[in-house]
Amino acid sequence: MVEGAPTLAIDEAGRATITLNRPRHLNRLHRADLQALRDHLRRLRSAPGVRALVLTATGRAFCAGFNLDELGQTDAALQDPQLFEHTVDALEALPLPTVARLNGSVYGGATDLALACDFRIGVQGMELRMPAAHLGLHYYPSGLQRYVSRLGLAAAKRLFLLAPTLNTAELLRIGYLDAAPEPAALDAQVDGVVASLLAGAPLAVTGMKQSLNEIARGEFNVGPMREREAACAASADLREALAAFKDRRTPRFSGR
Repeated sequence: MVEGAPTLAIDEAGRATITLNRPRHLNRLHRADLQALRDHLRRLRSAPGVRALVLTATGRAFCAGFNLDELGQTDAALQDPQLFEHTVDALEALPLPTVARLNGSVYGGATDLALACDFRIGVQGMELRMPAAHLGLHYYPSGLQRYVSRLGLAAAKRLFLLAPTLNTAELLRIGYLDAAPEPAALDAQVDGVVASLLAGAPLAVTGMKQSLNEIARGEFNVGPMREREAACAASADLREALAAFKDRRTPRFSGR
C-alpha cells in the first residue's frame, strides 16, 4: 500500500473503517491528512446504511500526533488555525458510534483523536504520552475538556502537566482503554464491539450517544433528550423489537 492520506472503506454490513496510512513516520498527521479525515467524516454523516465507524492505522504505532514540522507553516495555518481541534471535534460529534482500534502506541494529539471515539480497544504493550507541556504548547480547549470529562481532573493534570509515559495496564486502570488484548486477538475484540453496536437500534444508539456526550460536557438539556426519547418510543424499530421478542427472533432494524 502506498503511504498517504487516510483511507475510507465501507462494507456491506454497514461498518466503515478509516485507516491512517503513514507507517514509516508512525502515522503522524499532516494538515492534508486532517483535511482528508474531515472529508471522510462529512461523507459518513450522510452515507446511507452506515452504522458504525472503526478508526485504525497501519504499522507498529497508531499515531504520533500532529506533524510538528508543520507547526511553523503560518500560511497553511491561516486557512484554519484550529484544524486539528476541529477535526477531532468532528469525530466526537459524528452521530455514528465509533471504535478506535489502537494497533500500537499513541502520542500527542493522537491521544485525543482516540479519546474522541466512543470505545478504545488497544493492544498489550502499547503506550501513551501527551508531551504538550514539554513542547511549550497549551493544548486546545475542547481537548482539555474531553480529557477531564472522560478521564477525570486528576488523570488529565497528570497526563498534561507531568507528561509521563503510561503503559497498557495504567491505561486500562484510568479508563482510557476499554480492553487491551494481545495483538493476535485485537481484531476479534474489535469485531465483537462492532457487532454489538450493529445489533442495536440505530435511533436509540445514536440518540443516546449524543445525550451521553452532552451530559459529560455539562450541557444537560432535558428538552432535546426528551425529543430523542419520544422519537424512539414512536419508532418502527421499537415495534420491530417488540415483535421480534414475541416471535423469539433477531430484530431487523431500519433506523426509522
